[in-house]
Amino acid sequence: MTATAHKLATYEDLFDLPDNLVGEIIHGQLITHPRPAPKHVIASSSLGGQLFNPYHRGSGGPGGWWILDEPELHLGPHILVPDLAGWRRERLPTIPDTAFFTLSPDWVGEVLSPSTVRVDRADKMPIYAAQGVPFLWLIDPASHTLEVFVLREGRWLLEHVYQEDNPVSASPFEAITFPLADLWT
Repeated sequence: MTATAHKLATYEDLFDLPDNLVGEIIHGQLITHPRPAPKHVIASSSLGGQLFNPYHRGSGGPGGWWILDEPELHLGPHILVPDLAGWRRERLPTIPDTAFFTLSPDWVGEVLSPSTVRVDRADKMPIYAAQGVPFLWLIDPASHTLEVFVLREGRWLLEHVYQEDNPVSASPFEAITFPLADLWT
């Protein structure tokens, strides 16, 4: 039996996708999934809303961050699109002119859904660790949980699991507190 050569995906492959799909390139393979469902979008938008004013704008919080929805990340050979990502402005003083970022974020927030959970956990988490992303949050609207991971010596350490309506004050955004239940409504 001979091995079949697989064509590695290229950036141009992403341009050919229909508008209803999100595309990423992971380990040379084109990975697609449908645009997020409403509960996914509500959780992502609500979390972004909780962080944007205090961290991005510095209103009611320390500022000093860029907090962005669905940024395109070019991390080594991988092209990833997390639901949310943040960069400390001391590391990224200005937003690039390109449509993507080559500097790994300081924080990533991934909202889990049935179509993305395996890729988010099995594929993207190790890539984020290898790229030195120090903080990762996994938000699960179905189970009403938020898992907070901190990178230690190249490995993810589960720092805390918030559930239902717990007050959230988590790394690296511990200067604010918000009820987890705000992400589901």
